[in-house]
Amino acid sequence: MDFELSDEQQFLREAARGALSRRQTVAAAREALDGGSRLDLWDVGREAGWPGLVVSEAHGGAGLGALDAMLVLAEAGRVLATVGLLGHVPATAILDATEGEHDELLRALAEGENRAAFAGAQPPESDGGQWTVDPEQGHGRTPAPKATFDEGRTTVTGVVAWVPDAPEADVVVVIATGDDGSPIAVLLEADADGVSIEPVTRYDATRSLGHVRLENAVGASLGVDEDALRSAWYLAQGLIGAESLGAVEACLEASVAYAKERYTFGRPIGSYQAVKHGLVEILRRLENARSLMYYAGWARQDAPDEFGLAASAARVAGGGALDYAARENISVHGGIGATWEHDAPLYFRRAQLSRRLLGGSGGATDRVAGELLVQARAAA
Repeated sequence: MDFELSDEQQFLREAARGALSRRQTVAAAREALDGGSRLDLWDVGREAGWPGLVVSEAHGGAGLGALDAMLVLAEAGRVLATVGLLGHVPATAILDATEGEHDELLRALAEGENRAAFAGAQPPESDGGQWTVDPEQGHGRTPAPKATFDEGRTTVTGVVAWVPDAPEADVVVVIATGDDGSPIAVLLEADADGVSIEPVTRYDATRSLGHVRLENAVGASLGVDEDALRSAWYLAQGLIGAESLGAVEACLEASVAYAKERYTFGRPIGSYQAVKHGLVEILRRLENARSLMYYAGWARQDAPDEFGLAASAARVAGGGALDYAARENISVHGGIGATWEHDAPLYFRRAQLSRRLLGGSGGATDRVAGELLVQARAAA
């Protein structure tokens, strides 16, 4: 199996890096934490065609795959850029699976005229389990919003907390459950009656997050099957894992550069074994996460039965690598690395918030462990 990037994918990655390099995104991240406004690069992405990455050409999109979207998110992660795709891409993936009911809206979303958010729910690990969402506080997960059906109307009630890109969204795709516990995707206008989106900022000001509160909000049921809803959740897992991967690359580059130029006792600190081992460990984790990202990107289209495991593994590896790399980046830079004058703490903040969103890295770890245990029992 060949996981080498195609020429088109390499061009997409290079073009994304070039487009984002023309903005002072890291400086903007610091300014946002100091009380400034968040630098929103939606227009940059729109010009590049990113909102329609996974939307079919028939609906006005680029017709690309999950890996292509992950490559763009990785470049955004390198420079802590806010591009609005973490919520938008999974939402458009669900809408693209509908059968012609929302073509006009989907075309507007693919062209970037409108923005979408994915108020997703984590699929249960076993049959009969609940679909759950992140809580506003605490560690225990809460049930997904409830959908009711009356005379052709679909109403949704519940709360989905910490939804990426919700404050800027024009529409929200909510995963709710019916009376029998089965999941359903509901399309809601962000300004509809019964829909309230509370912008929230925690720890990493580059993140656009919102608590989506629904009280008998009337929406449109999307006729997609459960497999499509699961796939959208795992697509979000792969995207946040890819974003973390890009940030790991930035941490490694900064650490290696400093280890070469910083001297102590007449030698560059990179020549000391303790520093070298830490940097090699970042590289090892980086390459492991990259391989899993490629696998996840390939699996969504070519091996959908493996996509949940692959995307969860990529999320776990990417998040773990970023947590380690961000800490090591601070350590290598010594005292200056822990100060507000340096960029290293910004990546540390990104690492700590990323590992808690969208079910958290713990949820992805449970998914990987559960799948491996099932395979082990079957082989016994």
